Amino acid sequence: MSNLNLEIPAEVREFAEKTVDQARKAFDSFVAAAQKASAQSEAVAETVSSSAKEVSSKAIGFAEANVKAAFDLAEKLVKAKDPKEILAIQSEFLKTQVSAVQEQAKVLGEAVKKVVATSTEAK
Repeated sequence: MSNLNLEIPAEVREFAEKTVDQARKAFDSFVAAAQKASAQSEAVAETVSSSAKEVSSKAIGFAEANVKAAFDLAEKLVKAKDPKEILAIQSEFLKTQVSAVQEQAKVLGEAVKKVVATSTEAK
């Protein structure tokens, strides 16, 4: 029985080699696709993160400006000599702030649109 020479037929070996080769190619294609998808998602994340930081920075800057304007108003009101001057100071403040808030909303809206457009393009 030890003299039995069992040989794998050439057709079976060829089929096995082809199967292994096809599996290797399929795996390599899968890895390449996964790497490409990962790189794309990283690019989108970086772009969105950068743009979100810009929007956040603008929003903080606007908040600082608005708080400073409120303190300036308080300082002017404290120094006002009569109700007529108080009304004039408040009226001017409201006019200025409404204009400032409108501009801030416009700038933030454009920045958010940019974030959305950039993240859509990066996909």
